[in-house]
Amino acid sequence: MKSRMIPFLAAAGLAASLVLSGCGSAGAEGTDSGSKGKGAVAMSFAGLDIQIWVDELAYMKPAIEKAGYELLSDDPQWNIQNQVSSWESWIQRGDVKAIMGYPVQSDSMAAVTEQANAASIPVVGYATQWDGIKAALVIDNFQDGVRLGEEAGKWIVGKFGKAEVPVGLFSYYETDLGRDRTEGIKKGLKNAGANVKIADMPALTVEDGMENARNQLSANPDTKVWLSTGDGQMVGAYRALTEHGVDPHDPDYLLGALDATNESLDLIKEPKGIWRLGYILPAKELAEKNVELLLGAAEGTLKGNINIASTRVTPENADQFYTQKVK
Repeated sequence: MKSRMIPFLAAAGLAASLVLSGCGSAGAEGTDSGSKGKGAVAMSFAGLDIQIWVDELAYMKPAIEKAGYELLSDDPQWNIQNQVSSWESWIQRGDVKAIMGYPVQSDSMAAVTEQANAASIPVVGYATQWDGIKAALVIDNFQDGVRLGEEAGKWIVGKFGKAEVPVGLFSYYETDLGRDRTEGIKKGLKNAGANVKIADMPALTVEDGMENARNQLSANPDTKVWLSTGDGQMVGAYRALTEHGVDPHDPDYLLGALDATNESLDLIKEPKGIWRLGYILPAKELAEKNVELLLGAAEGTLKGNINIASTRVTPENADQFYTQKVK
């Protein structure tokens, strides 16, 4: 896993209000509930340069505090050693009642998960599962990728027939989520019978998307179909394409991505715009499920995994998915 990440500007600002430094890791800024209430629970994402994860933390914090707990979080910056160190510090605090996480590398969290279990701290997973956890928020990332790939493939066949079509794919292979989505998109294109030549471009951030899109346009200026495992990369590609002179309403272009945040929703809701396909797991809904799992783990009331599926975003329904600023 690469440890270098270029954070979203928006994420960086909000993340700064959510986290503070401590003992080699970053923990969520809490309230007095940690010492006067029921203790603390912790939420650990692989990095805070993913806007939807920052949005989830913002929604989770007041709900966790209302339940009488302090919410801790960290920013491992996609470094597994940083994440393990954070978890070890939480285990040593003595007041942490449950930990939930999306690991940089799932298999590398087994040992620290065992430490947590030995300390009677249950661990639950976010979007992935590994040995030792008690439950997880289960997202079918492969099937979400298949849906995106199939819809894009149908559009390609309808628009270009049997001709070979170059496709810029913002992939990611270094996490379970990214790998499943990438392989799902490829499978969906194949299912639809689309004749495509995929330019496989590992990417994770807006900046990655911009850089890779510029490179692909230099290599093949006729690349008109762009797909992504996440919306940030596609926001970057959109900027690169319009910078390149592409009309935002060109009928021969298709952009499609999994996940959506406020900036990508603005583009998806544009009537007849080139960003034609979007699927979302709303940050507020994800946060509610995270809170349910964390509190269930902390209080011994877990009922097992929670399953959640992506929803297709269209210009007609996009307004309902915007993330509101949480006070």
